[in-house]
Amino acid sequence: MMEGYILGGRNIAESIFKQNFEKINGKTSLSEFTHLFRDNFINEEDFKNISGMGANCVRLPFNHRLITKDSDGLSYLKKAFSWAEKYNIGIILDLHAAPGAQNCDWHSDSDGRALFWEKEKFRKETLDIWDELVSVFKDEPSLIGFDIINEPVLGQKPVSLLAKFYKETIKRIKTIDRKHTIFLEGSLWAQRIDFLKDLIEENISISIHTYQPLDFTFNFVPFYKFPGKINNEFWDREKIRQCLEPYFLFSKDNRVPIFVGEFGINWRGGFWGELVWLEDILEIFEEFGFGHTYWTYKAVANSIFPDGLYQYVQNGKYVSREGPIYGWENYAANFKKEKNKIADFWRTKNFKPNVALISKLEEFFKK
Repeated sequence: MMEGYILGGRNIAESIFKQNFEKINGKTSLSEFTHLFRDNFINEEDFKNISGMGANCVRLPFNHRLITKDSDGLSYLKKAFSWAEKYNIGIILDLHAAPGAQNCDWHSDSDGRALFWEKEKFRKETLDIWDELVSVFKDEPSLIGFDIINEPVLGQKPVSLLAKFYKETIKRIKTIDRKHTIFLEGSLWAQRIDFLKDLIEENISISIHTYQPLDFTFNFVPFYKFPGKINNEFWDREKIRQCLEPYFLFSKDNRVPIFVGEFGINWRGGFWGELVWLEDILEIFEEFGFGHTYWTYKAVANSIFPDGLYQYVQNGKYVSREGPIYGWENYAANFKKEKNKIADFWRTKNFKPNVALISKLEEFFKK
């Protein structure tokens, strides 16, 4: 799926971006644009890169519209599985944007509302999506499992609603496939997990996301350094360990694995302790026995949000950091005349590997 900041622009919902694109270029061009993006942004070469780092797992995010609105959407997931098998990488299917949106943020393809929790029809549609996906991919040799929904946030709704949905999903999936792992993310952006203890059974893993301290890792407040005083607290390795220890104790008490589906950092040249933070958190994951996947593999370099291990550092009309229109919202005005140039721009050959971050991850991947 597409995310605004990853493509150098504003964080608006993918569906809203595509609606605006279609108004300018028409439905046929939107279909061509979507297929070009899928063919060029991530391809076989990227799985080869990931394998070369020593990683053994990819958490593959997708929008529900890939399944519900696109007749050949499954073919792209099938390609990913063929590349994964070739390069000995496992895949976790991650429903990043569920019908109706499971939180109010852009990355759930939300218009500012989380209707997933308001209307039962969206939850039923999600169950049907997983029925289809599990049936299609259950025999894939590279399949690790199913990440049911990314970062659910219920607002004023009780967490029991999420627990009920998870219980129904587990039952539906295990009717088809009892072999692979089902990943249950905590509520409040995959941070609160105590309510999940009653759902633990065979082949269940609890998934958390951690970016603490957020103002440092996302660079929301410039010039913070790690270790150091951040938001009037001193943050170092021990402080991060204290934040993650409750998850370890939950894992130990309930005999369930913890998987860190997302962690990552905005890169500022390594001058502000980014590598220290990364090494510290990786050592803590290792100490606690947490599996993990880094967010994210590839992005246009920005001043905020987690950068990619591969970064597009140049400028030009498809990035246009000077504005007034930023990043992906420049595609629509240029697509008809420059679609081949835009498609080439997306390819990883134009992105610069962040050698420092990759090297640090490789140390832990290859242990």
